Amino acid sequence: MLSLSILVIFHETGHFIAAKIFKTRVEKFYLFFNPWFSIFKFKYKGTIYGLGWLPLGGYVKISGMIDESLDKAQMRKPPQPWEFRAKPAWQRLIIMLGGVTVNILLAMGIYIVMLFIWGEQYLPTSEVNKYGIVVDSLATDMGLRDGDQIISIDNKIVEDFQKIPLTIILNEAKTIEIIRDGQPEIIYIPDGFLAKLVKHRNPNFITIRFPYEVGAFTENSRAKEAGLLLDDHVIGLNNRPLYYFNDYIEEIPKHKNEEILLTVVRKKDTLDFPVTVPDEGKIGVYPKSPDNYFSFREKSYNLLQAFPAGIVKAFNGIDNYIKQLKLIFSPKVRAYESIGGFITIGSIFPSTWDWENFWRLTAFLSIMLAILNLLPIPALDGGHVIFLLYEIIARRRPNEKFIENAQIVGMIILFALLIFANGNDIIKLFH
Repeated sequence: MLSLSILVIFHETGHFIAAKIFKTRVEKFYLFFNPWFSIFKFKYKGTIYGLGWLPLGGYVKISGMIDESLDKAQMRKPPQPWEFRAKPAWQRLIIMLGGVTVNILLAMGIYIVMLFIWGEQYLPTSEVNKYGIVVDSLATDMGLRDGDQIISIDNKIVEDFQKIPLTIILNEAKTIEIIRDGQPEIIYIPDGFLAKLVKHRNPNFITIRFPYEVGAFTENSRAKEAGLLLDDHVIGLNNRPLYYFNDYIEEIPKHKNEEILLTVVRKKDTLDFPVTVPDEGKIGVYPKSPDNYFSFREKSYNLLQAFPAGIVKAFNGIDNYIKQLKLIFSPKVRAYESIGGFITIGSIFPSTWDWENFWRLTAFLSIMLAILNLLPIPALDGGHVIFLLYEIIARRRPNEKFIENAQIVGMIILFALLIFANGNDIIKLFH
């Protein structure tokens, strides 16, 4: 709610500032919608500022503009100099693009400050390839296996390991080049797989693999009771060699209420420890952090360096989101089946407060809001922009009755999309 509120306020401020620059009267400025009543409101210099109770966005009501308020009484009166309709088309175009412009500038500003404060950190794919990947059932169906080393996607190297699934989806990739057991192979992505991956939403589609060394114990750890110590390197279970942490995550729960034999390396010694697995299927051992095995790529920025880097990051975000929108219409990907509403937006935020994640996701949502507002739907900024471009090119205004009807149709389309997106969310809750 905080993130969306920030975005709405900045978006509407963009319209507000542009309107004021051209001496256009702004009657209302609202965060959230206020049918029937407002939580609070006050008037300042001719504009009513308020907080509505329906948290579906916000709005500015500009005098003399056909918008979602459909104020027909005002439109029947002769145009006044302070009204939107009395301004030249190019000024009205700037007013309509004000919100989108500010949202893009906001994303740039957030990225600039983030790079200056936190810099960038990512895990290179080349580092992950030290031990290979771990895959879930969907990746297995695609043809990947635990231990594979990913070299490229459609012959293009993906430097940041976490961007591999998104790269596969956005580029509608056809091949993944890997090394398996020391031999190069090409995995051909099966037909229909991308649609499954879009729906999957599982962070464990492909993950990192690393050794199992004891980093900490739980309070009532069965492994600690059996004699394991910090820094022990677990290499086997029941005389079967197992070298990676994920192997134990999968194998130990199979032995609930049984005694297993763990083989560990302690300094130069190889030792065996019988451990009884409790009913919950866990022996109370935390592995060492992946930081002990991988070198994360880090880059810090001073303020001068952060400016161009933040702008580039924003434009890359715009490019990626446009690609995501295109996937909605792709028959191969069928991304429309995964469109979500407020629950989906909420789910991308972490469950614990983290300022870096908060601002990163707010920047992304700012880009998303800017692009969605440019869609050529009459009730959105993009619909108004289309009418204004027509007026500039044809040198005559569209019929006001037509614009009113188009606004109604646009609102119906928006409500239908809103119901569809949030309906998808509700359906997912029961699956």
